[in-house]
Amino acid sequence: MPILGLSQSLIPSAHALLATSGIVASADALPFGPVRLVFFVGWVYLCLYLTQRIEDNPLVPFRYRNWLQVASLVFGPFIFLALIAMDAQKHGAVGNPFGSIVQRVRYAFLSIWRTQPRDEEEDNSLRIFDSSGTELSEICSGGHNRAENKHVLDMTVQLIDNALLQRASDILIDPKDQATYAIRLRVDGSLRTVQELPVDACRAIINSVKAVSKMDISDRRRPQDGAFLAQKGAIELSFRVASAGALNGEKLSVRVLNRNAADARLSDAGLPEHQCEAILEGIGKPAGMVLVCGPTGSGKTTTMYAMLNQIDRCTHNVITVEDPIEAHLPDVSQLEINPKADITFAKALRSILRQDPDVICVGEIRDEETASIALRAAQTGHLVLATIHCDSNAAALIRLMDLGVSPMLLSTGLSLLVSQRLIRKLCDECKKPAQLNESSVLGLQKKGIDTTSIFEAVGCERCDGTGYYGRMAICDLLTITDELRAEIAVGVAIAGKLRNEGEKKGRATLKSEGLRHVLEGITSLDEIKRVVG
Repeated sequence: MPILGLSQSLIPSAHALLATSGIVASADALPFGPVRLVFFVGWVYLCLYLTQRIEDNPLVPFRYRNWLQVASLVFGPFIFLALIAMDAQKHGAVGNPFGSIVQRVRYAFLSIWRTQPRDEEEDNSLRIFDSSGTELSEICSGGHNRAENKHVLDMTVQLIDNALLQRASDILIDPKDQATYAIRLRVDGSLRTVQELPVDACRAIINSVKAVSKMDISDRRRPQDGAFLAQKGAIELSFRVASAGALNGEKLSVRVLNRNAADARLSDAGLPEHQCEAILEGIGKPAGMVLVCGPTGSGKTTTMYAMLNQIDRCTHNVITVEDPIEAHLPDVSQLEINPKADITFAKALRSILRQDPDVICVGEIRDEETASIALRAAQTGHLVLATIHCDSNAAALIRLMDLGVSPMLLSTGLSLLVSQRLIRKLCDECKKPAQLNESSVLGLQKKGIDTTSIFEAVGCERCDGTGYYGRMAICDLLTITDELRAEIAVGVAIAGKLRNEGEKKGRATLKSEGLRHVLEGITSLDEIKRVVG
């Protein structure tokens, strides 16, 4: 205490002595001004920020990290501006480049803020598990070089995490040549290349994904299937994995199963009111089959889940058979197909019929046996919801006939067919009025269409330069009336009619629904041409 008091008494005296000697300068006599000080502090912080990003980035090779960190400490701002310019050129950024730089700086400061320590309950880091709940770090913890293993695991986690941040539905790892792999993401139905990695890094990522998916990492030629789980904060995610041998290496495809399917609603799909009423009428019947058809990636399963969410599951015994289960629904018994355990759609359906079901949901009709059992269940007083891969409602009827389903069974079991497509929505922040040529304007005006309400895609930071953000559904509905039942029962006669008239009518309906969204400024003419033709 005496020493502390003595020091406190000496400090003011020393300060006064230095001031009288001119050693302590006034604020006006400083050798640098406030602007230089702010610039210097910003320079230092930017260098430290880039250095930390290099340290935390698993995609940077470990042996180059020290050199890159030293370069960042010296040339940090120049590297930062060069990366911004390269990224802006890559995505075709429009407008003032200075605005892009300001926006990126804002994102940098936000990311610095987000990297501050948080409580465990606020941790949003991605964790990957296999189907039994074992974490990826435990599965791949063996080996002598633990630092290299951790580097590979970090690369795998960041690759999947970045795909989720970009709303990707598929992650494709393709061999480009003998030295390079391409990482591609399917976002809003459109495929884009986001990165190219050396072959050694990608093979390590592929092996880690195959290991957590319980696939044989030593077999790089035979096609294999697997699945794994992930958790990010309170969100649980499911992934389906497929691998196959390809030229120059092994190809891996990771499907991100729809995490929002359990909360899907028909009103959220953007369907018009009369179509929603027709679907509700179809699923409101005590018996019959509602069949959702469309190509791969057209949102059939999400629509089927939306239908299930419209059913009172407390008073109905709802049982589903899926491959795989994409979302967990409360008060629903969900069965998963497992060919290795000899659990097929047909065998699962036979078991379901002995469990007193009110509503049966079939993930996909693939063969005659599954189709026949499902249609007979619809005949005998059950409501059946199912999906099938085909191009249109007419093609769905023809395909069921080609599978060997009798026309009489088909006519009495079906009640409603829904053909669906997904169209991308224009980004609200960058869309602009469309610049149409004279022939297009005259053609639209002859049909009584106001061309001033038509917009086109541009591209900005929010939509990653694509001009589109999010998707919505357009549908063609075919209600099986008594007249159509009689024609279907004829079999051969209806097939030719459906091929010619039915498919044309279906495409016309999808085009008209798409054009309605174009006139509302939701999507563009180019997108409708791409999806419908």
